[in-house]
Amino acid sequence: MDSERPTVAVTGVSGHLGLHLLPKLGGFSVLGIDVQPPQTDRALRFVRMDLGREESCRELYHLLRETHAVAVIHLAFVLDQVRMGVLDLDRMWQINVAGTARVMEAITEVNRDQVTVEKFIFPSSVAAYGPSHVGPVTEDSPLAAHTYPYGVHKKQCDEVVQQRAPSLRACSVYILRPHIYAGRDVDNYLLGIFRGTPNGKSKRARKMRTRGERLPCLLPWGQHYLENRLQYVHIDDVARLISYILRREPEARRVTILNVAGRGEPLTLARCVEMSNSKLIRVPGRWASRLLLTYAWKRGLSAIPPEIEPYMNGECIMNTDRLRAFLGHDYDEVIRYTVEDAFAESLEPVTAPALSRSAAT
Repeated sequence: MDSERPTVAVTGVSGHLGLHLLPKLGGFSVLGIDVQPPQTDRALRFVRMDLGREESCRELYHLLRETHAVAVIHLAFVLDQVRMGVLDLDRMWQINVAGTARVMEAITEVNRDQVTVEKFIFPSSVAAYGPSHVGPVTEDSPLAAHTYPYGVHKKQCDEVVQQRAPSLRACSVYILRPHIYAGRDVDNYLLGIFRGTPNGKSKRARKMRTRGERLPCLLPWGQHYLENRLQYVHIDDVARLISYILRREPEARRVTILNVAGRGEPLTLARCVEMSNSKLIRVPGRWASRLLLTYAWKRGLSAIPPEIEPYMNGECIMNTDRLRAFLGHDYDEVIRYTVEDAFAESLEPVTAPALSRSAAT
């Protein structure tokens, strides 16, 4: 590690957000932690570690003490169970929720005698709020995720971070709640719905991908479903926000929670279908939507879990006034993409090599 530069520890460094963040960490030495090394040319110290193991807490404690890390950015999280091969929900919980608690325990012990880690940054998710709300949610709205394991785990981690924040001593804690990540090389369920990629593991799915065939977008009957709105946030904007926080003076308050979404107005689902040129199939009701999602999941055509149905057919719009106030005059420089521009870029073909598929957001 470069002794002249402050060290930042990044868990889940090999995931999508980690790889977008690395180029924005100039001026820092990076301690990257993941289950596999990142595909990057950026100089960093990489340590292989599985935060789903109890022993990882002590291992991380020693690393943070050795490197005198001034900040920890906790990105390690299993989103796509099929892609990551983590189909066991208890194993997923150990990585996501227990892993978050282990990271915070390591920071607590490092800061016990002298404050070394000054900032802890954790990206939560809009999914923590739950699938459907009337009116924009604020950072003070209740967390009501259910059904969908990723959303439930983000809610539980969000609560763990809030509850344990005081134990980190004088470390400033930042909880970011981004809406749906977007970008050309981003891969998630609520982009996959409109891309229509048959991303399952079956032979039929592989053949469909080879032939360039797309799965249809399923939607229950009713005009209000077409009028449901979506927000996206470009992954580079989230990376810029994290980099901005690292360079900002620590907050006087111990916990700062920020909703994060792209600039401009949300997109209606009808507009997303139009922009993506998706084949839209209307079904009798939400029960039918879930039934077809279950069929595609079990047949290995799609990696979209049926538990996400309430999030697909609900609406959760964020109020981002607090983010605007936090960034002040820097808002447009940090959040550069509108919701529509971020989504539009996500529909462009990927020409660069696929990003590493680690246990990270």
